[in-house]
Amino acid sequence: MNVQAPSGMTKLSEITFRGLLIGVIITLVFTAANVFFGLKAGITFSTSIPAAVISMAILRGFRGVTMQENNIVQTVASAAGTLSSIIFVLPGLIIVSWWSGFPFWMSFAICASGGILGVMYTIPLRRALVTDSDLPYPEGVACAEVLKVGSNPASAAASESVESGGAGLKAVVVGSIVSAVFYVIVQMKIFVSDVAQYFHFGKGGATGYDFSLSFALFAIGHLVGLSVGIAMGVGALIGWGWAVPHFTLLHPAAGAAADVAQGAWSHYVRFVGAGTIGVAAVWTLGTLIKPVVAGLAGAMKAAKVRKAGKADTLPRTEHDIPIGMVALVSLICLLPVAWLLWHFSVISGLGSYALLLTVGGVIFVVILGFVVSTVCGYMAGLIGSSNSPLSGIGILVVVIAALLLVLSVKSHLPPEAGKALVAFALFVTSIVFAVASIANNNLQDLKTGQLVDATPSKQQWALVVGVIAGALIIPPVMDMLNHAYGFLGAPGVNPARALPAPQAGLISALAQGVIENNIDWTLIGIGALIGLGLIVLDELMARFAKPMRLPPLAVGLGIYLPTSVTLMVVVGAIVGWWFNRRADKRPKAEAAKQLGVLLASGLIVGESILGVVVAAVVAFSGKAWPLAVVGKGFETASIWIGGVAFVAVTFILYRWIEQLAQK
Repeated sequence: MNVQAPSGMTKLSEITFRGLLIGVIITLVFTAANVFFGLKAGITFSTSIPAAVISMAILRGFRGVTMQENNIVQTVASAAGTLSSIIFVLPGLIIVSWWSGFPFWMSFAICASGGILGVMYTIPLRRALVTDSDLPYPEGVACAEVLKVGSNPASAAASESVESGGAGLKAVVVGSIVSAVFYVIVQMKIFVSDVAQYFHFGKGGATGYDFSLSFALFAIGHLVGLSVGIAMGVGALIGWGWAVPHFTLLHPAAGAAADVAQGAWSHYVRFVGAGTIGVAAVWTLGTLIKPVVAGLAGAMKAAKVRKAGKADTLPRTEHDIPIGMVALVSLICLLPVAWLLWHFSVISGLGSYALLLTVGGVIFVVILGFVVSTVCGYMAGLIGSSNSPLSGIGILVVVIAALLLVLSVKSHLPPEAGKALVAFALFVTSIVFAVASIANNNLQDLKTGQLVDATPSKQQWALVVGVIAGALIIPPVMDMLNHAYGFLGAPGVNPARALPAPQAGLISALAQGVIENNIDWTLIGIGALIGLGLIVLDELMARFAKPMRLPPLAVGLGIYLPTSVTLMVVVGAIVGWWFNRRADKRPKAEAAKQLGVLLASGLIVGESILGVVVAAVVAFSGKAWPLAVVGKGFETASIWIGGVAFVAVTFILYRWIEQLAQK
């Protein structure tokens, strides 16, 4: 292994064909996994650290490999954890029954043009928000440490890291295999997929719970940590312990308890959650105004210094893509954006206002894109890409887009054009969201690069490659999942089998509510009041109950998501916290914690990839459970067998990780 080179113009092996190829392959796999899991759980996972571990394991057998080359691989692959967030918006076009599938080239163009714009928009911010900033960038710093110890066995031994010895790769692979096998057995119906119970009470009241046996959901809980996990549990308690019973009593309906409770959650409680999420998002953005303005001022100051003619004397580690090239690439990306908006306007029956919608839409993308890039970049530096409230950004953007359409063109169109305006609002929001998703990650990668002595411009071009690779795989995977399962809220889908797609459902409902003026603002207001109370409580906890917090956005997500998602995340967060506490009392504590994170990443990847494979089988076979080998009479036994197996496997995995860390 080559050791870290000094700053300056020393040539290092950074961008190589083999590195780009490995990065693209990892991107394709992890993007497919993130698309499936994001639609199922409403959460995507960061892929930088597992990608770095896999990269080091693969490249170990080659000569002349550098830490910087491994960094390029994780930079390319990190697009999987970010661009896949487009699923928070784009499926809304299916849910409002505007699209029946995802047109490949149109979906690809949205992801690619928006994603590359996200890369370009964050380049001027690098000096202010990375080089000259004290933001913690938790994921970027962690990934840099993995790369450092993986490239230097001596430092690995000193820091108790396990990456260089191959233990990290073992954790990822074993986790993937275990979760994949468990998922297949669930699909065979030998293990139950979830344990659900709903019941009536009083005069028309109903509520219940749905507990999913999913290793991927469990692993998400481990990764998000105790505060976020408990916050989601509080949200579920508010939603199903108070809101669902309240609204079923207020609006009694006949039918099975499950149907009554799910109906109340769908028609009322989700909008309460939307209000909570919206207020929490606005609060989060408000707290960032001052540092974001300061960051922009610093970026402009840095640009003036570069214009003074000293750029060629800067060390290699300070070389960004030249600002002229940034402007040119941004302009090139805006051309397909303009065509997309024009084409969508014409085919949606808004052709008479196509020019206004196109010009206004491009201006909207340029301005909102830069604003959300700045905000997302700062939030990622502050709390990490995985915890950054991207869904809150999407909510604000779609509401602004919908309000602008109402003020500018709605009064000039017939009432039946309302559906087309909803679709256009979702369409333009999806482009801005693609910008936001990549901006949410780019500065995190550049922080990693800064710490491992990488060249920023090469990382920036590498992320462009990752964006294009991700944009190629996202549309067909989404289309396959849509045909196999459908999205909750879309017409004609089976709610028991449909993927929740929570953010897309929420954002599409808000677009419809604003444009068609049929949203129940009282429900949003109730959620907003809950959000305000949570903000006050969280701030008090920040002062008096450190380190525990109760993030309002996570509570809102817990209200909005079905319990089939939230409850297992809560369990995973508690078990992960217990594991870390236990690790602190043993030798090589940090090694054990690292392995726990990598095991969790593997658990997510394995189940998610098999989920995509099974979705393909479902789509081609036309059967809801094509792998089933037992019938309905086995349901009670499958609950006990599946539950015991889940607990036993979890215990064995964590014991194995503890022992692996001590070797």
